[in-house]
Amino acid sequence: MNALTAFAGLLKRDLRLSLRHRGDIALPLLFYIMVVCLFPLGAQPEAQLLARYAPAILWVAALLSTLLAMERLFRSDFDDGSLEQILLSPYPTAWLVMAKLVAHWLSTGLFLVVISPLLALILGLPAKVIPVLLLSLLLGTPILSLIGAIGMALTVGLPRGGMLLALLILPLYTPVLIFGANGVAAAVEGLPVQGPMLLLAAMLVLAITLAPLAIAAALRVSVE
Repeated sequence: MNALTAFAGLLKRDLRLSLRHRGDIALPLLFYIMVVCLFPLGAQPEAQLLARYAPAILWVAALLSTLLAMERLFRSDFDDGSLEQILLSPYPTAWLVMAKLVAHWLSTGLFLVVISPLLALILGLPAKVIPVLLLSLLLGTPILSLIGAIGMALTVGLPRGGMLLALLILPLYTPVLIFGANGVAAAVEGLPVQGPMLLLAAMLVLAITLAPLAIAAALRVSVE
C-alpha cells in the first residue's frame, strides 16, 4: 500500500463514520441555519438593513458552526486508539491528517456552502452577489477547518478542551472573517472583489501547506 492508497483509505473511513453519525453532520448545519434565521428576530427586520449586514451574519454563523464541528475531528480517534495508529504509521502524519481534514470539510463545511445561497436570499442579499458569497465560503471554510484543527490537535488530550479551543483559534479566525465578509460586502456595493478573494486564496494555499505539519506536531505532543 502506497501513500496515496493510505490517504484514500483514511478518507473513505472518515466519510463512512460521518454517515453513521448523521447527528454530528446535522448539528453544525442546524446551528448555522438557526443563527441566520434568528438574527432578523433580534434586530429590525428591514430589508435594506438585513442586506447590509447579511455578509457579516453569514460569515460569523459559518465560523461558529465550523468551531462547533471541530470537537469531533480527533476526539473519537483519540478515545479508541486510532490516533496512535495514525502517528505510528510509516506514512507521513501530515499526509494522513490532510485526509481527515478533507473528510471533515466534506461532511461539514461543504454543507454550509451549499445551504448558504438560500440563507442569503432570506436575508435579502441580491442574487448577483451569491456567486461571490459561494466563492468566499469555498475559499474560507477550508481555512477555518485547517486553523481549527491545529487548536483541536493541541487540546485533544484535555478532558474539557472546548473552551480552550475557542480561546486559541478565535483570534486566528479574525483575518479570514474580515476578508470573507468584506469581499461579499464589496460585491453588494458594486466594488471590486478581486482583492479579498485573492487574499483568501493565498491564505488557503498557506494553510494547506503549513497547517498539516503543525497539526501533526501538535498531535504528537498531545498523545505523548
